[in-house]
Amino acid sequence: MLNDLSLGIDPNELVKAKQLILEAEKHGKRVHVTGIGKPGHVAGYIASLLSSTGTPAYFLDGTEAVHGSSGQVCQGDVVIAISNSGETQELQATVETLRRNHAKIISVTGGKVSWLAKNGDVFLYAGVHEEGDSLNKPPRASILAEVLVLQALSILLQEEKSLTPDQYVKWHPGGSLGKSILEQKHGKS
Repeated sequence: MLNDLSLGIDPNELVKAKQLILEAEKHGKRVHVTGIGKPGHVAGYIASLLSSTGTPAYFLDGTEAVHGSSGQVCQGDVVIAISNSGETQELQATVETLRRNHAKIISVTGGKVSWLAKNGDVFLYAGVHEEGDSLNKPPRASILAEVLVLQALSILLQEEKSLTPDQYVKWHPGGSLGKSILEQKHGKS
């Protein structure tokens, strides 16, 4: 299912996405992540992941954005928009609204020639040929592809910012991850 994913990922586009975010941050701008349906759940996860690894990011509900929530996005902010097909009408309306308000768009989709791919400032391919079940419709492998591509972007950002364990534990003090860093910091094993 995911075997072909790495063949379609363009490392240059990942670097462009990283640079777009870093440039926005340099000017006090923010990062938002949006999607509709299951990609909306991915958006929430990625916003949280980015925030905990040094790139503050905010979830933007893809359907609420055209009903006022796009007000959280300011001119020059970056929005990561996620859609498997790249043709989801609700997300198109959201992206059109955000572009009119001068946001930069990072498109994440499996549709290489889709509306979303064509209407982003940067395009990150996250496509699969099969979802992994007999219907080949419910988003399974495509969701994993979106997560993997955006995790790669998060790693590039984290490495660029030289995130240290001390910084990470400030944002993630809970659970076994936080505990293990705190124990290491205080010399316990």
